[in-house]
Amino acid sequence: METFTDVLLVTANVGSLFDNVGEIQNEWLQELYTTVHRHNPQFIALHFQEVGGKDYMVNMGHAENFFRNIDSSEEMKDFDRVCIYVDNQFQAEDSFTALGSLYFIRKTLKNIYQYDFNVKEFKAVSGRNKHVGPLEGVATVEIEKFSKNFWPDFKWSRKGFMRTRWIIHNQGLDLVNVHLFHDASNLVACSSSPSIYSANRKNALRYVINRISDSRYTPLPFIVFGDFNFRLDTLSLVQHLSTAADVQTVKRECSNEVEKIICEEKDNDRQVIKPSSVKTTAISFFNLVQDSLDPLSSYRQVLLRIEEKLFVYLHHAVFQENNGGELLKYDKEVAAFHDVIKEEDIGFPPSYPYSEEYTKPTQYMNTRCPAWCDRILMSHSAQEFIHKGEDGEKCVVYNTVGPRVCMGDHKPVFLFFSLKTIDH
Repeated sequence: METFTDVLLVTANVGSLFDNVGEIQNEWLQELYTTVHRHNPQFIALHFQEVGGKDYMVNMGHAENFFRNIDSSEEMKDFDRVCIYVDNQFQAEDSFTALGSLYFIRKTLKNIYQYDFNVKEFKAVSGRNKHVGPLEGVATVEIEKFSKNFWPDFKWSRKGFMRTRWIIHNQGLDLVNVHLFHDASNLVACSSSPSIYSANRKNALRYVINRISDSRYTPLPFIVFGDFNFRLDTLSLVQHLSTAADVQTVKRECSNEVEKIICEEKDNDRQVIKPSSVKTTAISFFNLVQDSLDPLSSYRQVLLRIEEKLFVYLHHAVFQENNGGELLKYDKEVAAFHDVIKEEDIGFPPSYPYSEEYTKPTQYMNTRCPAWCDRILMSHSAQEFIHKGEDGEKCVVYNTVGPRVCMGDHKPVFLFFSLKTIDH
């Protein structure tokens, strides 16, 4: 007989919650609880990245309060079994991942087991199991920080993955929390296609997939969800956005390195003063153009400006219109894994980088090109167990949490579905 277990998976880069303690945390939690209430799942998996924020040495204590609030909240009282894993060991630089994985099991869900990696067998889940601290010795979780080999030219960072294994009504699943590498420079990101950052993410994700599929444990269907830091193919996107523009590349005088890329509207009926007619360097000309008090700025409009940590596009609404659907063709990084990974159709705008200002919940920051960084991906075998429904019944929901509320620079992403299993 087929059995259906309603499952809610959420991935959230929560760094903003601790870098701006108290400003957005309460509403963030309310949006999470609203999502839980709306879908009424029997099993919840919350995968958090960047626990403690950038200033984790100061804010890790706030992170522990944050998890305690979720665990003890009135909204989660019907979940009588809890498994919490939080890597807060920032003193251990060689292993610190800043990952947190929380699992909640509703009273009505009886047939659930968790894997013990030490004895290599599943055991019934009971009670409230909380592991906040070093996780290397915890038998029910695997955690690993990526080695420097994956990005030898970049500074040491808090990136890695954490795995737990479950049996829900006779169906085994690996649930993997992952945080991949970000783009350090917009200029480097748009210098080649695919970018060097994309290549590094690809290597790291392939490593994770191979690692959770190797022979040391019996392979299971898996769901990997976290902050993949997937970015749009920036070079192709910039070429597309600048087809009707004049492109300037401004280089540093001292090193000849590219400092800025400016895409301006082409000549029109207005008088345009060309750079050659101004006795100044390209860099100082750019500064003149950007100065709103200078009359030159009224002649040519800057459509796109890119610097190392600046990405300003005049028609920024394109990232929100139709949920950014026109730009999905530039979302190419996941395609390299279609041999082993599936994803539900994306019907939400890019999940990063949103403004961290409380009053601007739907506005992106001008620091990076918006992208679908936060994702929920699954093996082909895992997707087979997702109940799709019949006659247009909406059984699967893939969306963001708090689309109209400030949730920090990342909008959490969730997947709700019914896990289809067989009762023996």
